[in-house]
Amino acid sequence: MPVITCIDDLKRLHKRRTPKMFYDYCESGSWTEQTFRENTSDFEKIRLRQRVAVDMSDRTTRSTMAGQDVAMPVALAPVGLTGMQRADGEIKAAKAALKFGVPFTLSTMSICSIEDVAQATKAPFWFQLYVMQDEEFTDNLIERAKKAGVSALVLTLDLQLLGQRHKDLKNGLSAPPRLSPRVVYDLATKWAWGIEMLGTHRRTFRNIVGHAKDVANVRSLSTWTHEQFDPRLDWAKVAKLKEKWGGTFILKGILDAEDAKKAVEIGADAIIVSNHGGRQLDGALSSIRVLPSIVAAVGDRTEVWLDSGIRSGQDVLKALAMGAKGTMIGRAYIHGLGAMGQEGVTSALEVIQRELDLTMALCGRRDVTTLDRDVLLIPGDFEGNWQ
Repeated sequence: MPVITCIDDLKRLHKRRTPKMFYDYCESGSWTEQTFRENTSDFEKIRLRQRVAVDMSDRTTRSTMAGQDVAMPVALAPVGLTGMQRADGEIKAAKAALKFGVPFTLSTMSICSIEDVAQATKAPFWFQLYVMQDEEFTDNLIERAKKAGVSALVLTLDLQLLGQRHKDLKNGLSAPPRLSPRVVYDLATKWAWGIEMLGTHRRTFRNIVGHAKDVANVRSLSTWTHEQFDPRLDWAKVAKLKEKWGGTFILKGILDAEDAKKAVEIGADAIIVSNHGGRQLDGALSSIRVLPSIVAAVGDRTEVWLDSGIRSGQDVLKALAMGAKGTMIGRAYIHGLGAMGQEGVTSALEVIQRELDLTMALCGRRDVTTLDRDVLLIPGDFEGNWQ
């Protein structure tokens, strides 16, 4: 059993144990990957203020996110194709999140369906919605989520068009993978992954196949997916979707203060500062760099969370100290899933909580809800003086 001390340990195992196209899908961004890189490197620019001779006993990382009690203010973000990182990946991640005490968010582009996850877990989870041009399909997704007992709808706003990700194109990414000599060779070196995949019938996008019109196989699915993201999604449609859902409504993909204000006007219960992990608009600012301006723009009128770039508990602490009420992790838990399945997701959460707890203590705080900018040392030009 490997000793796991940080997310990078899980990342190395993930790369070793998962087919290249699926590892690359996780560990990549769009175009030059500038935004993908800066999502993490900008966290490194923020330093911590050590405090001593303070009572560090009776610490807690417990908090709430959108009214839900959480063991720490971290939710598992929606990640497409999670069930190709490991067989039944969404179910395994949801079970790990439930046991740990943090929310799990299922992607529209998941391998395991809404119904699969609902049947396999005991508590409500969150569902992330992509708006498709087929309005009937979108409406049915919302109704299926309601029927499954989903407790919050997370609407993604920053994928009206699919960003170009060079690695996915070069690898011929598909689910299940299309067999070519190169792919067959790669799969042969990942035999443990293959054995697990043979043991499940969940190997394609089960939220779509059998539910969308004219989608009966992998070829028709690929065509449908690339044509269906709705480029006409606007604030009026967002408002209508909120009304159709009628429950906790979270907006993901906010990267500008003006958009944050619009989200508040719509009545979002939380907004997620995110650039889609650097997978959409390359050249956009990192999430952590724009977080302060968005917090300032919305005040306490809604919860602000941060997604994109978090790889440690220290990153979580920095986001919270800069005003975020919660955070979301994607690649960090996917590395755990690809490395060791459900146990790996748990390991990723344990690593982050341990780092968060220890760092908080060494900064002189005992309660994660009391974190503020006083525990940080932030460069004067961190937010930038953009023209």
